[in-house]
Amino acid sequence: MFFDELPLDDVVLDALDAMNFEQCTPIQEQTIPPLLEGHDLIGVAQTGTGKTAAYLLPVLNKLNSGNYPQDAINCIIMSPTRELAQQIDQQVEGFSYFMPVSSVAVYGGNDGIRYEQERKGLMLGADIIIATPGRLISHINTGKVDLSRVSFFILDEADRMLDMGFSDDILKIVSYLPKERQTIMFSATMPDNIQALANTILNNPVEVKIAVSKPAEKIKQIAYLCHEPMKDNIVRKVLEDQSLDRVIVFASKRTKVRELARTFSMKGLKVAAMHSDLSQPERDEVMYEFRNRRINVLIATDVVSRGIDIDDIQMVINYDVPHDPEDYVHRVGRTARANRDGQAVTLVTTKEIPSLQRIEQLIEKEIEKPELPEGCGEKPTVSNRNKNKSRSHASNNRHRKHSHKNSGVPKPEGTANDSATLANNQADEGKSDSPNTNGTKRRRRKRKKKSSPESSGDTTHRVSQE
Repeated sequence: MFFDELPLDDVVLDALDAMNFEQCTPIQEQTIPPLLEGHDLIGVAQTGTGKTAAYLLPVLNKLNSGNYPQDAINCIIMSPTRELAQQIDQQVEGFSYFMPVSSVAVYGGNDGIRYEQERKGLMLGADIIIATPGRLISHINTGKVDLSRVSFFILDEADRMLDMGFSDDILKIVSYLPKERQTIMFSATMPDNIQALANTILNNPVEVKIAVSKPAEKIKQIAYLCHEPMKDNIVRKVLEDQSLDRVIVFASKRTKVRELARTFSMKGLKVAAMHSDLSQPERDEVMYEFRNRRINVLIATDVVSRGIDIDDIQMVINYDVPHDPEDYVHRVGRTARANRDGQAVTLVTTKEIPSLQRIEQLIEKEIEKPELPEGCGEKPTVSNRNKNKSRSHASNNRHRKHSHKNSGVPKPEGTANDSATLANNQADEGKSDSPNTNGTKRRRRKRKKKSSPESSGDTTHRVSQE
């Protein structure tokens, strides 16, 4: 579906035209119509599927055409991290370019000047507030923030907010909101605590679920079976052998990130650490240095696995195996973006093999496990039980795919390969910087007489977020 087939105002379509947005992603196609109708909604979709545009476009359309107060906060968007809040704010600016809509990003780690700017925006009633829970609570506690006329309340990456311990903060913020509002929740997963939160704050919501995307086909995925003490040497050897200058190394704990940054810096590598303990100016400085290649290796927690958009990452290294298989997809999705090639290397101890097997089950693919790089020792012997379990996962996945193929039931839209293509062809939240690659001319919008696309294979035009 093309955006001009949706009942969006001309000023919204003009902004989409200016940003070279043409076709809806599956999550956008399924969520924009019910949101324009005013329904509450819960969407299950990963980063990279275009979900930010899926909720921003209908809200901006309503703010433009509806009779909403100019001296009040009309929309609250909750974000788990500062980076995602900044990214959402940038997209609000782009999508609202041709309409008089104001927005303020509210997040911690800033100086007193920034805090004062946030305070003024909240008191004067910016149309859209994009906030992290803790920072918004800080402003609410001053007693000078009025949320009684909010019409739209949006939770982005709700599962991550609950994982970070923001459940009580969210419920406290909700207590200041009017009961008559439209509530929208997006989450990459749907565990019981997310379902319970949805039951508490949403009213008869429409549910939209997009299948978990798989890593892009252009990512070469390998896993090195090793002992824990071998990992530092393997990382150093991989980086030296390939002369890479755009690498992200993921570790699950902040202490490990700091330790690795010190270790590799002493070995002469241009590295920096990125984790939640850094202040916002420190984070901005690290990302600036990395984007400008003054830093070649970024060692990070999962704070970078969502909401950071850098298109030319050559390799992602998982220093440890993520416990949640979907975190693996988020991590390796930082490479092979905008139709580029990429590599994903995962270091796996014998204790981490079950976690790797869960990842292989999710992505329906057995990850190649080569010998260790020269000079790094020999990989540990894997018990037959683990080997048989791995083969069983692969066999079951092949059986499911074969049965599905022969069942005569068409493959649901937006699953498996469709999702992998989407994750590769669209940058985070539906943006891109690659031109149309199939030789077709860009479709011109027809507002009065709508025409259907001649080919479903038309490549979506996109713009970079940077």
